[in-house]
Amino acid sequence: LRTVGLWQGETRHTGWLRVEHRPEKEALAVTLSASLLPVLPQVLSRVKHLFDLYCEPERVYEALQSMNELSPGLCRPGTRLPGCFDSFEMSVRAVLGQQITVKAATTLAGRIAQRLGTAVDTGVEGLNRLFPTAEEILALPGLGSLGVISARSRTIEGLARAMAEGTVDFDCPANPEGEAQKLLSLPGIGPWSAQYIAMRTMGWTDAFPGTDLGIVKALAPRNKKE
Repeated sequence: LRTVGLWQGETRHTGWLRVEHRPEKEALAVTLSASLLPVLPQVLSRVKHLFDLYCEPERVYEALQSMNELSPGLCRPGTRLPGCFDSFEMSVRAVLGQQITVKAATTLAGRIAQRLGTAVDTGVEGLNRLFPTAEEILALPGLGSLGVISARSRTIEGLARAMAEGTVDFDCPANPEGEAQKLLSLPGIGPWSAQYIAMRTMGWTDAFPGTDLGIVKALAPRNKKE
């Protein structure tokens, strides 16, 4: 369940979206507010990207099941690539999550949305703000007053500028590896962040955030190169 704000020409359509799993039908059920019907194709396209619905899990398992020789259960049938609904929001969340807990990063993201996001009436308690756009972030003097340290504030501003100016293509580019390299030129974006953002926003199936704690534990005692 989330808020949605999508542009159609000069009009911004806002509302809410709910996606639920229907295991008995092997499908997802999508419910959205009537206010989003004019941008329904955009909404459905983003949902498909979020849940990697263009994927063929059988082919993925055929290619990666040899991972189970490293550790039983490492590769499971049905594995898909985690995507995102909004590229800028996802990128900001990745930056906020650098070297702090998931709970702390979620708190900061919620604070940014509550203080800086556009108000939207969803009829759902607590669901009343859109996450700010790149342009809205750039119009601000900084995020320090919200508890975001100056280094991450500069990184978020760099991401916002890259998004607004189109210097990095976040939307499923033909060469995601090249776009990930561009991310490394932004302040505060290292290999983990660049790989993770490219995986989630660009749908890069070969992304490898090898220093991620979950990956390190899963592949131990092997090093990143192995």
